[in-house]
Amino acid sequence: MKKSLVNGPAARSGLAAALFALAGCGAIYTSPEVGTSDDKVRVVDITAETAMQANRSAYEPKALPEVFFANAGYGSPRGIGALPEPVSAPDFDASAEVERLPPTPEPGPYRIGRGDVIAVSLPSVVITGSASDPSLMRRGEYAVQDDGAISLPDIGRLSVGGLTLSEAEAALFQRLVDRQMSPTFSIEVSQFVSSRVAIGGAVRAPGTQPVGLTPLYLDEALSQAGGVDSNDEGSIVVRLFRDGELYTVPLKSVYAPSGKARVRLVAGDSVFVDLGSDLTQAQAYFAEQIKVAELRQSARQAALEELASEIAIRRGTLEEERSNFSTRMQLDAVDRDYVYLTGEVGKQGRYPLPFGKRATLADALYGEGGGVRPETGDVSQIYVLRGSDDPRAFGAVTAWQLDTREATHLVLATKFELRPNDVIFIAEQPVTRWGRVIKQITPTLIATSVNAAQ
Repeated sequence: MKKSLVNGPAARSGLAAALFALAGCGAIYTSPEVGTSDDKVRVVDITAETAMQANRSAYEPKALPEVFFANAGYGSPRGIGALPEPVSAPDFDASAEVERLPPTPEPGPYRIGRGDVIAVSLPSVVITGSASDPSLMRRGEYAVQDDGAISLPDIGRLSVGGLTLSEAEAALFQRLVDRQMSPTFSIEVSQFVSSRVAIGGAVRAPGTQPVGLTPLYLDEALSQAGGVDSNDEGSIVVRLFRDGELYTVPLKSVYAPSGKARVRLVAGDSVFVDLGSDLTQAQAYFAEQIKVAELRQSARQAALEELASEIAIRRGTLEEERSNFSTRMQLDAVDRDYVYLTGEVGKQGRYPLPFGKRATLADALYGEGGGVRPETGDVSQIYVLRGSDDPRAFGAVTAWQLDTREATHLVLATKFELRPNDVIFIAEQPVTRWGRVIKQITPTLIATSVNAAQ
């Protein structure tokens, strides 16, 4: 019977000779490992306490250029001068005037408008991740610009036009959270400019009055205008122009004890205290108010168009600068901090540390690295190799070891912060090492056995 090529005495002796020769010349597979024989290598298990210790090392992430935080332009409210002087009117008997009261308005909550001045209190020292001392609050007043935004220090432009105070608070809270700032603040309207009513005619102090958070009634508005400039109450009628409709309220009804004619005013109302019966003077006053409103709208529109042009130019510049930076990033022409992944990771390579924040072992390992190779990686030997910055300890390395055989230890990977030039290394399983040895020497063994059997 013919003997097997691999079981005969010659084959076995050839196999032994081949193994001996490979071992003697160092050709057998060698894999990297973290050894403790070198006194410059210190292995430290990663625990909650040691992770905090490692994170204490000084490190400031690289910041994005200021162009990524710049805003595309600023505006400022524009005035149009004082209101026209009130017109005068002859005396007349108001007894023939027919009372016509306006419907009760439902304006809803106050909405912030252009020109309003917003008072905002923010922490003077912002501490990321913890509360600031309330005694260090700083207060500033900011006018709502033509585009409805206010410009806050350290925060940028915040759009509040058309919002209620509650909505503005929510918007500012979200902005602070997004910027990782302490959400300790207060916000209020300190000057009501956008919502006003005009008072003219036979009053001692004609002009405009703000309509704020509390309702403004006709009798209060007349009092704030200095009262009626006449001693004959029966000859006075108050005319109200609202949304193209003219309403008539005799003065004695305004102050009637029943309060039936207690008219609530809303933004945009024009009030004229009339001493004339032919409506000529009232008509002239309301026409002036309409012209003022049109002038304001025209000036505001011109300002918005100018602002839009300036913003478009600025935005184009910002976009070009950002695009140039992105191109430099693609060409690797930007100074970055990196960590390196090697060993039994899903993908070996380098991981760029992010701008403006700190990255953890989990970010690099399970992001760019693709995790641990389940077939070959040793989950008990995940290392972060970190060289010493002390020139007196040249060559010293700390090997921070994470053992994830207990799956809950993976949480520690989300707590351990990385530093520039860290090396993430995952050792191979013992069976993997032997499998690779056999894989590499098998062709040589087969050839040696065949030669020995011939």
